[in-house]
Amino acid sequence: MARRMRDEAFRVEQEQGRYAPHVRPVNELVDALRDQDGRGWMPHVAPWHGGAEARVLSILRDPGPKTQKGVGSGFLCVENDDPTAELQAKIFEGAGIAPRDVTPWNAYPWYINRSPNAAELQAGVGVLKQLLGVMPKTVVVLLQGNEAQDVWRRLLKTHPEVRDRTLEVVSTYHPGRQALFVRDVEERTRRAQHRIDSYQKVGDALRGSVRQP
Repeated sequence: MARRMRDEAFRVEQEQGRYAPHVRPVNELVDALRDQDGRGWMPHVAPWHGGAEARVLSILRDPGPKTQKGVGSGFLCVENDDPTAELQAKIFEGAGIAPRDVTPWNAYPWYINRSPNAAELQAGVGVLKQLLGVMPKTVVVLLQGNEAQDVWRRLLKTHPEVRDRTLEVVSTYHPGRQALFVRDVEERTRRAQHRIDSYQKVGDALRGSVRQP
């Protein structure tokens, strides 16, 4: 089932769990970052996800309109009422990845609803470093789209010690429709399949990490 945020009972449940123990460190970080340097609002991570206990950090570009409070849910969540979230929910499920396995994030985590520029991506680097600091169980980072891949490269350049965590990094296309806006039908098919294969690779990595002693 996707787009659960359309259901009032589900939304209320997420609101009530905003500071549940597993997600508290992440959402307290969000509270501290909101309007930092006048950057504005930033959505919390829904307790539907793993928060600080997640083994997968999934990074997209920037929060979409359905993450806004009032307009949407106020959360980053694969159950938001939009096509990008819906596609993620379906592919994660198909790859055997549970919502609690994942914490969603963005290369530029403040709400702008446009492509972040280079300076904004650099600002996202410090935040990403802080986030990783409260997610000790993370073993896989899923980079979805050019901006996510860009901010990760910037992170490794600025904070090379991140490599010491030996995280598995999986890169693919953004789950939004724009990633398939190419004329070549075969290329569209290839990109769509690449996303599916990449999620499967994440799932395989999780299952492999469980088998290890």
